[in-house]
Amino acid sequence: MLTYHDPRAPTATAVTPYELGIDLRGSNQVTIGFLANGFPDSEAFIEAVAAAMQTRLPGMTALFWNKGNASITVPAEMLGEVRDRCQALVAAYGH
Repeated sequence: MLTYHDPRAPTATAVTPYELGIDLRGSNQVTIGFLANGFPDSEAFIEAVAAAMQTRLPGMTALFWNKGNASITVPAEMLGEVRDRCQALVAAYGH
């Protein structure tokens, strides 16, 4: 018999359920930005995420950005462009 150890420690912070900032169910047309973080293959990964979402949201328009350097925050100009053109953003992080 195997016994698994749960490495999570107890926390005093209450769990807050995550809710999307936009309700995508039933959306006929929505523009979603996809932001690659600059790690190798991050663009291929974020494009695959967009393709998977497109099957669930046929009215979705996908726009893509790559910040080019995973160690920086999103440049202000790029963030403004995303904000002006999209209703939501999916960002890749980690590697």
